[in-house]
Amino acid sequence: MKKNATLFFCQNCGYESAKWMGQCPACREWNTFAEEPKAPSSKGRAARAGELREPIALSEIRSDDQERLPTGMAELDQVLGGGIVPGSLVLVGGDPGIGKSTLLLQVCRALSERLDQILYISGEESLQQIRLRAARIGEFSSSLKLLCETNLADIETIVLKMRLQVIVVDSIQTMYQESISSAPGSVSQIREATGVLLRLAKQQNIAVFIVGHVTKDGTVAGPRVLEHMVDTVLYFEGDRHASYRILRGVKNRFGSTNEIGVFEMTDRGLEEVPNPSEYMLSGRPEGASGSVVVCMMEGTRPMLLEVQALVCRTNFGLPRRTAAGMDYNRLNLLMAVLEKRLGLPLSGYDAYVNIAGGVRLSEPAMDLGLVLAIISSYRDTPISDRTIVFGEVGLSGEVRAVSMAQQRVQEAKKLGFTRAILPESCLSQIRNGSGIELVGVSTVKDAMKAL
Repeated sequence: MKKNATLFFCQNCGYESAKWMGQCPACREWNTFAEEPKAPSSKGRAARAGELREPIALSEIRSDDQERLPTGMAELDQVLGGGIVPGSLVLVGGDPGIGKSTLLLQVCRALSERLDQILYISGEESLQQIRLRAARIGEFSSSLKLLCETNLADIETIVLKMRLQVIVVDSIQTMYQESISSAPGSVSQIREATGVLLRLAKQQNIAVFIVGHVTKDGTVAGPRVLEHMVDTVLYFEGDRHASYRILRGVKNRFGSTNEIGVFEMTDRGLEEVPNPSEYMLSGRPEGASGSVVVCMMEGTRPMLLEVQALVCRTNFGLPRRTAAGMDYNRLNLLMAVLEKRLGLPLSGYDAYVNIAGGVRLSEPAMDLGLVLAIISSYRDTPISDRTIVFGEVGLSGEVRAVSMAQQRVQEAKKLGFTRAILPESCLSQIRNGSGIELVGVSTVKDAMKAL
């Protein structure tokens, strides 16, 4: 008998090869190839003459704006760009236990009060388990239907029978096609399952949410092509030991990217945090050295966070540097700037930097706040609790301009801050700064004098 042919697939990008390779030639990752049975050939799928579609001119296409469906959660609507677009495919990823299923179940509860047909498909939990989780959230309308099934052929048959408006699939790694002999969760199964759901979403004009597991690196498990196929990619982030959760949009064909929504996990499910700045600054110490409030931009939303620094003399020949919530190399770079441009002997001191609340930042606007926090801790001189700082620091010690200075100042003013230290070149961007003192600085030395 002829042996079934097998192929090797890259678990990262989905590249196919007839033999195993140590490094993927497409994504350059090592040890990502896995052997799987070859998918059967799709004979008979050629387009028939009566079904051929003819190309049309771009001017003939109607460009009417589609009406979005509000989810009932303002934070989620902001990340999606204003609501759910009918016919869209949304991927939600996150660590185990972070709250992906709870979030989507709450969305289904809010949508079931306005829509007629919503289907929640679970491949990991039984109906009784979903009912226990739903009891914590509240009462559900009868328009929400539950289905425990992993066979995509059966799911497609059920979807075509019902006039559905929203579908939730939890999770994509549990779905399988009988025509593919590989196990659920493999590259072939995930790619085929996503293709079936994508076809259903576009042809039937159904909004589909799919839950994706993540790897230890924080990316969605399976081929990278999964993120390319969907319309929107959302990542649910948060510290396991903290109650807040951040929903971040990294891809959105119907809105801006890098928008975030902030939630708090409670015994009644996820609750929205409309003012994350006030939430993140709660419990901030007063009159402590090494503590500075910075203003970051997450998409179009300003957020105030506390940067903490602790500088103390080292007991070893090699000083220790620790960075929590920021890039470790960026910390070393800024400390080298302080030692070179201001003459601070930091080579004999340990430095520990932390972003309070467990948030991870990468925006250059936090540089000036981090520099002033280090100087404050080194001199043991506290900075005023009503002062906010933002600006990018260059290797020459200059303070460079950052974007959206007006929004940052307005957010600080709204929370009661009376002084802002910012790049001098940003002063012209601020149209209305009444009620808050604006201190423009051009170098790190000017910022240190402004304290």
